[in-house]
Amino acid sequence: MATGADRAVGMGLVGFSLLLFTYYTVWVIILPFVDSDHVVHKYFLPREYSVILPGIAALILLLCVGTFIGVVTWKNRKPKKMEMSGGPADGTRRTRTVKRTMWGGLRQKWKLLGLFEIDQEHEFHSLTCMMKEGLHTAVQNTIDNPAPDELSEDDYRLQATQIHKDFVMETFAGTVFASLRRSLGMTEKDYQRSLSSEGSYLQFISNSKSKADFFLTNDKRFFLKTQNKREVHFLLSNLRIYMEHLENYPHSLLVKFLGVHRIKIPHKKKKYFIVMQSVFYPDDRINARYDIKGCQVSRWTDPAPEGSQVIVILKDLNFEGQYITLDQQRPWLLRQVEIDTKFLQRLNVLDYSLLIAHQPLHQDERHQGLSFATLIMRTKKSVITGSSPTNADILTVPGAVLEEDSTVLVSEIDNRTGCCSVAESQGGSDPGSTLSERPCSEQPAETVTDSMELRDFQAQNRRLLPNFRNPLHVIDGPDQRYFVGIIDIFTVYSFKKRLEHWWKRLRHPGQAFSTVSPPAYCLRLCQWVQDHTK
Repeated sequence: MATGADRAVGMGLVGFSLLLFTYYTVWVIILPFVDSDHVVHKYFLPREYSVILPGIAALILLLCVGTFIGVVTWKNRKPKKMEMSGGPADGTRRTRTVKRTMWGGLRQKWKLLGLFEIDQEHEFHSLTCMMKEGLHTAVQNTIDNPAPDELSEDDYRLQATQIHKDFVMETFAGTVFASLRRSLGMTEKDYQRSLSSEGSYLQFISNSKSKADFFLTNDKRFFLKTQNKREVHFLLSNLRIYMEHLENYPHSLLVKFLGVHRIKIPHKKKKYFIVMQSVFYPDDRINARYDIKGCQVSRWTDPAPEGSQVIVILKDLNFEGQYITLDQQRPWLLRQVEIDTKFLQRLNVLDYSLLIAHQPLHQDERHQGLSFATLIMRTKKSVITGSSPTNADILTVPGAVLEEDSTVLVSEIDNRTGCCSVAESQGGSDPGSTLSERPCSEQPAETVTDSMELRDFQAQNRRLLPNFRNPLHVIDGPDQRYFVGIIDIFTVYSFKKRLEHWWKRLRHPGQAFSTVSPPAYCLRLCQWVQDHTK
């Protein structure tokens, strides 16, 4: 499916080609029959250039195509296994083999997938200690100066600097992220305690192609990921609409960004990093983890050996033959994935991933929906539907407590449409499916759309969250607990990505690969979720 930008680029290229063809035709074919003293000759070069210039252009084109193919092939090449002999005579050769390959370190990382404590001997020990100290001070600043109820434009542009003994820490839009953390039911003291605890950070080494470094807090609750300047600028420039999306859909599956920082160490390159909530938290009983993009090319990973403690993130082809079994909550998941991917399509991004993990439910957890006490507990963790596209002045807070004891009753009155919506949920029923509407008066045509948006908003935000830590990314099925989230939302469909798309079409004809236009990527991922849930 071609977007408006794709069509504009295509029309531009067609127009340029026609103009160039017309000019060259007049120059080579028509101009020789025109008198040499005619004024039109001054707009054209001498005829010998009609052969020289196309030749030079052809050489440049071949050079560019060859370079592009070479770079893509080099990036996608598979590292060969290093031959390691055990004899004493081979010691020198073994050392030379390790030193001469620039990918030696990366290969070793591939062999050491999983979590590793960053102790005093670790290469990142000094960096993570600085991160801890800087984050403790940054969060203390928001504790001393709480975020206001209403954010201003200046809050989104705010940049705070803390000078430490060996480094400088900069915090971007700190007030905005503090407001987001508060809306997630997270206290600043709790956040600070997790980020700056005495326990060492953990390094997460995965089978991802990303060049970023991944760190986990000691309690595995928060991820810290290094980012390049372009990605940080993209997040900050779209932070307002990201916040609006989470306000409209507090149960969104999008990863929750909790802070953006930059650390400056003398005589070293500046490092940008973000703090985000871990989708797979807590991970004590997780059986398998998947990174889903909805395609097939390069989407297989060799599983870890049985009984191994290595953490391997599996991919689309590893998931084939399996299903996410949700029963009543399936329609909610399908709709929320559609809402979130449509939002990412608006940002013109692609190559994001749907993270999925699962673990078996305990016997008492399987029937918690039938327990009245558990229902009330889950209701207390769910969102009060008070904030909506038509009631944006009321703050929606995951973790807010409903006062009703016997019935979950939510009433929404829209003054503009004159509608009254009432939803009632009892026992283990799906609260989104009990929504009903009673029109109070005849509505104008333009208000019908608002009413539909309000109904959609209410249905999506009336999911009963499980009585579990990290409830926004957890969905319980009959037998399995699923962890679901959307991550890696920084890849813009740029000119470079368009070239990569055409190259992959030539290299993988008839196969589904990740680099496609944002609308196609959105539809494909939604289709994958629909095909693999029941």
